[in-house]
Amino acid sequence: MAIRLKSKEDIDILREGGKRHAFILNELAAAVAPGVSTKDLDDLAARLIAEHAAPDQGGDKAAFLGYKPYGAKRPYPASLCVSVNDAVVHGIPNEEPYILREGDIVSLDLGLIHRGMVTDMAVTVPVGKIAPAARDLLKATKKALDLGIKAAKPGNTIGHIGAAIEGFIAPQGYGIVEELAGHGVGYGVHEDPYVPNYGVAGEGDELVPGMVIAIEPIINEGTAKIFLDKDGYTYRTRDGKSSAHFEHTLVITSRGAEVLTKL
Repeated sequence: MAIRLKSKEDIDILREGGKRHAFILNELAAAVAPGVSTKDLDDLAARLIAEHAAPDQGGDKAAFLGYKPYGAKRPYPASLCVSVNDAVVHGIPNEEPYILREGDIVSLDLGLIHRGMVTDMAVTVPVGKIAPAARDLLKATKKALDLGIKAAKPGNTIGHIGAAIEGFIAPQGYGIVEELAGHGVGYGVHEDPYVPNYGVAGEGDELVPGMVIAIEPIINEGTAKIFLDKDGYTYRTRDGKSSAHFEHTLVITSRGAEVLTKL
């Protein structure tokens, strides 16, 4: 599949949707606390999307609800992905709800469709007071995202993004998940190009104005190895240690990367 650049009109819609998206995810992050269930968070996500939709523009929708990615045996059954501790990504919040406990870390990953255009965003947040190792993991993963965005300049390549992330993370001894990566987004949930969190500067597709991508470092406290749980969606770390995940949708402009999923 070829990379599909976005028009000025597309980017205006994505910018508008991205602000809505950031507001919703910030509200979800603020709701994380001991005693809250993963289903509570999914219900809140659905409610916030409905409340802040624009009915005259067709409303907003959860991009993941009912989405069936390549290789999946069934559509995704929730609005929000909620991945706790050793769950890496795509945790299902509403089938076997988990009650959050002090010391957990929880990844909230949301896709939003606004006026037909898709944005993707994720944050990992602490549940109450967390261990120093978990706090360091969150800080490092968030910094890796910032460095990946900084490397997303016109004339650079996808490899520059991966190299920036890998160059920061690898010396710290964390595991970089190789089976999961960032991706193009906008007209669909997943588009070309593939945006891995490792690579060589100068390799891969060139970054050009109009390209819209989601950068999402997925970093494990221990081994990079993962496995797919029996629910068919949740990936977990092989060693049972924690994983963190941060993500933004951005557009490449002539001046650099503009983050679309921000208030």
